[in-house]
Amino acid sequence: MVSTAFSISILRATAEPMDNSEKKDRYSLIDAIRATAVVNMIIYHLCYDIFCVFGIYPAFNCAIGAVIWERAICCTFIIVSGVSLNFTSHGYRRGIILNLCGFAITVISVLLMPSQAIWFGVLNLLGCAMLIGFALRDLLMKISPVVGMAILGTIYALLYGVPYGYIGLFGYRLFSLPDWMYGCKYLAYIGLPSADFVSADYFPIIPWIFLYLFGFFLWRAITEKGWDKGFRRKIPALDFIGRHSLLIYLAHQPLLYGACWLLLHK
Repeated sequence: MVSTAFSISILRATAEPMDNSEKKDRYSLIDAIRATAVVNMIIYHLCYDIFCVFGIYPAFNCAIGAVIWERAICCTFIIVSGVSLNFTSHGYRRGIILNLCGFAITVISVLLMPSQAIWFGVLNLLGCAMLIGFALRDLLMKISPVVGMAILGTIYALLYGVPYGYIGLFGYRLFSLPDWMYGCKYLAYIGLPSADFVSADYFPIIPWIFLYLFGFFLWRAITEKGWDKGFRRKIPALDFIGRHSLLIYLAHQPLLYGACWLLLHK
């Protein structure tokens, strides 16, 4: 099982702070945070292509620094996407679109780069999380933001190891789960991958939906404290990247791979 955050989703459909991007009270700093993650994603994927795809240093993505870097990028995107659940009025539509995009990426990766095939990548995670979160949003609104953050953060930490066969606190194993739970490869999307399951980008519903919903409560806590006013600050260069994140997402990896192929292919 490989988890490299190979194609972190930055679709504006899941992360844009307002349905109407022209509203004066758009929280532009959220765009800037997303844009910072976009820049990091591009640099990370460049390194991944050079070192892993073209074999210069295949263990790059296993180095502790690369693991921390990759986790920071993906967690930023997932939390920001959870934040956006507070704003959208088209959650079902966006969730379906994201899942369709995820399925399309699966088909393309299987056909063009079978060694880097993506099965239930982050696009499918965010699509499912949007559908589930939007369906539960009215119920979630009844929970105190701080309580919600505490509960979901704890659940996320405890269930982080479920795809790896254990319950614990992140990397600390408290007890192992029975092997029979991982006997069906079709349950990989839930977080119960079989032993032969491999994906270049794997973000199952468990544990990642709990981090997504943590983002939902995080924004509610920010607004409850009145700190949301500071998020209206605009950083022009980052604002542009954040607003055009979909185009960047679609274009960056083919361009990076093509450039690496021209320079490094023998």
